[in-house]
Amino acid sequence: MINRLTILVIQAFTLVLLISINAPAQDRAALEKEIGALREQLNQKEAEFLAPSAGDRVAFADFLRQPNTGLARLMPRERYRDKFTVREGGAYYSFAKLSNSYDDNPQIGFEQGKLHTGFSGADFGFLCSLGDVALEGVGLDSEGVQYLAEFAAPTAEASAREQYRKIGQGFAIGNHFYTGYLPATVGHSYVLRSISYRESDVLVAFRIVRKDTDGSVVILWKKLKEFPIPFLASGR
Repeated sequence: MINRLTILVIQAFTLVLLISINAPAQDRAALEKEIGALREQLNQKEAEFLAPSAGDRVAFADFLRQPNTGLARLMPRERYRDKFTVREGGAYYSFAKLSNSYDDNPQIGFEQGKLHTGFSGADFGFLCSLGDVALEGVGLDSEGVQYLAEFAAPTAEASAREQYRKIGQGFAIGNHFYTGYLPATVGHSYVLRSISYRESDVLVAFRIVRKDTDGSVVILWKKLKEFPIPFLASGR
């Protein structure tokens, strides 16, 4: 006959066994929760790191009160592409989605001291340096801008790829040179027309206002025009 002490021992052993069985699951659940919290903290810290400084926002407060304007930071891709969870390390920026992620259809990138545009497929873009001119005075009728404002995005894939090759070589119209790559010069203003099929077509003017100690550049920008989303015609 099992005495009371034996029963208590059996119950205690059973309790310890249940605790040991459930402990790993409880620990994993706690770890999962902790990982989620750390990921949120990391995302927040990355967003803070990629954002222009408070001083930049104060310095350009009047300009930023205008519609379709903003500030952005571009990290040097060769240094930061593998350091953040945001794809390509904050080296790209989308004026359409206000994001530094390469996954968000960016229009501009920064690498090895150069700005570049046109990143995949038949997508392409134009960059043109306007020199040391005030961004406030740049409009659709400005020299260097007018050609891009009137350019019609091709609908045939062959034409789009030919345009991509033309931009890769660079070409001049009047006193302005259009290409897909340009040196990033502090104090210079630029105009960009970025055509991403099935995604966006935007015309943006921006100025590099500062280069930070980590090699990143801060750009002040305004969207001049947003065109209808372009599509490539099938069978051409």
